Amino acid sequence: MRAQALRWCRYAALLLALATLTGALGAHALKGRLSADHYEVLQTAVHYQFFHALGLLGIGLLFDRHPRRALQIAGWLVFGGVLLFSGSLYLLLAGAPRVIGVLTPLGGLALIGGWCCAAIGLGGRAIADGNP
Repeated sequence: MRAQALRWCRYAALLLALATLTGALGAHALKGRLSADHYEVLQTAVHYQFFHALGLLGIGLLFDRHPRRALQIAGWLVFGGVLLFSGSLYLLLAGAPRVIGVLTPLGGLALIGGWCCAAIGLGGRAIADGNP
């Protein structure tokens, strides 16, 4: 497996492990301590982290087969988007200053951009013809 593809798969596995840990912590240790609104924010952060980490795993597997620059950019944007989006929500729940909240929509934009780059990287006749 190509080094960059392996990196995306490794990052995805770490994000999935952390999402599992955070989700379990929220469900078992924090649920009674968080308000309903805060618990919903936690669930949103965990869900986004899970879904996009699985997508990052897919990007890694696709990049191994089709090493295109757009897929490499997609990987960085999705990885960074998860850190910004979910990470900012986790920090806010932990009591960080509200100004950290400006990172959440930036993370969302990075995620959207990452998936657009993935679509670009997978477009065209080259993949249909079997060419990278």
